[in-house]
Amino acid sequence: MTTSFETPLLSVSHLRKLYDIRHGLFSRLVGHVHAVNDVSFDIAPGETLGLAGESGSGKTTIGRSVLRLVEPTDGQIRFDGKDVMALNPAQLREYRKSAQIIFQDPFASINPRMKIRDVIAEPLRVQKIYATESEVDRRVSELLDLVSLSDDYKDRNPVALSGGQRQRVVIARALAVNPRFIVADEPISALDVSIQAQIVSLLDDLKARFGLAMLFISHDLAVMEYLSDRIAVVYLGQIMEIGPAHAVTQTPRHPYTEALISAVPDDRPDQRRKRVVLQGDVADPVSPPSGCVFRTRCLYTKPECAQQRPPLKEIAPMHFKACIRDDIL
Repeated sequence: MTTSFETPLLSVSHLRKLYDIRHGLFSRLVGHVHAVNDVSFDIAPGETLGLAGESGSGKTTIGRSVLRLVEPTDGQIRFDGKDVMALNPAQLREYRKSAQIIFQDPFASINPRMKIRDVIAEPLRVQKIYATESEVDRRVSELLDLVSLSDDYKDRNPVALSGGQRQRVVIARALAVNPRFIVADEPISALDVSIQAQIVSLLDDLKARFGLAMLFISHDLAVMEYLSDRIAVVYLGQIMEIGPAHAVTQTPRHPYTEALISAVPDDRPDQRRKRVVLQGDVADPVSPPSGCVFRTRCLYTKPECAQQRPPLKEIAPMHFKACIRDDIL
């Protein structure tokens, strides 16, 4: 599914990631965890694609596979026309000038022994962007200003910063090498609610200012609708629905999306949806159900749902769902 208006910056085709399960004294291979199973999507320059789903749905693995922080088992990843899967270590380092990540936990993603200036300067030094330390220091000051932190933060230790301030530092570090694409992996989930809106607003401003493309990973569909151009809903490593953000959140067409949207709190009486309670628990990713992986929890399942995995089909302009039922939603 490409964006209709522009050549994609990032194109992911049939991405799969299996994690080995080994038991016994000799670590015998006994099975696989199907973390990501045949996922395809495109992201255009300057576009934000939201990746939504429950914990354990494969969202983070998709994001890290795109950057090759984990190695995909199969599939194709192309960035600006280049095959990311074929990059050697030197080329991969060059790729990461263009593609960066904002990690979920600002407390775990910063070395507590480093000064803030060194945290932000680290990618500049690794990539050898500047010839002198004075140039590096000047760039660190620019980046702190971009994320609304004063210059005196340079000499502070991470332990002296709040969660929101640490996440601003993490964002500054991601921007240091002027990337064109960022994976934002649940960047607000570890923060206080009072700080979350500030970080979302900052990401939105930076995206507009620099024309960044972004893969925004979250379970918060309300935030995702605000920040994303399109949303892809993931369940058990597969995309269930993908389309324009407003269409997915306001008129969901897949039963799983309907359930996720119904769980979003809304204090507007005229906007409240009927609560949809899913049956059972998430299926075992070691042995996912045949056919539609969501069928074991779906309120609309039919016997034929077990026979064949439903392909993503277009149900409205640029809006796709993976469901054989055309008589629902």
